[in-house]
Amino acid sequence: MALKVYQMAHSPYCIPITASLEALGAGYEVAEVTPHTREEVIRRSGGRYYQVPMLEHDGELVMESSPDSIDIARYVDRRFAGGRLFPARIEAAHLPLVGQIENEFELAGFVLVDPFYLDAIDDVVARAMIVRHKERKFGAGCVEDWRARRGELFARFTDLLGPAERSLGEGPFLFGDAPVYADYALLGVIENVTYRGYNTLPAALGNIDRWRRELRAYRF
Repeated sequence: MALKVYQMAHSPYCIPITASLEALGAGYEVAEVTPHTREEVIRRSGGRYYQVPMLEHDGELVMESSPDSIDIARYVDRRFAGGRLFPARIEAAHLPLVGQIENEFELAGFVLVDPFYLDAIDDVVARAMIVRHKERKFGAGCVEDWRARRGELFARFTDLLGPAERSLGEGPFLFGDAPVYADYALLGVIENVTYRGYNTLPAALGNIDRWRRELRAYRF
């Protein structure tokens, strides 16, 4: 079965999909999406979609149905994981945590990496278009504000990780002996923040460091 993931390598929403596919042994190819135009996704979807990730599986496009949906993760679970990413027995606790990670944690995290990521873009047009996208959502000067407040924002992010750090001191993964989608969602946020070594998690988060290494090595 041919599977292609349209992604941006640093995206906190793409990393969970590719990491879970790797853990499941599902082969896939990657189409890296141009960040400031997203033209690969727009063209392939016929203008219907611009987000990442997007899957193409045996000619079928798999996209999110709303800003807060987890349709792509559910598709991976249904087609490749047999329900192991979203076990019914933990749904009441699991789904709210996934929502918190993909919203509150992601919002606290990307502001730490974006100033560095933008600095590394040599093309002035590409950089300006991404800044414009950020400013339309977060206000003029937002990127420089995030840069100036980095210490405060980093402290907030690490505080948010406190409950996960404590939970992972009691077991290998967030909900027991095997990872579920919340593990991969959290991995996406952390690997976004630490992309290219732009940020480093403090040594006090030792359980999270251990979990991250074990999660990356895990195979179902």
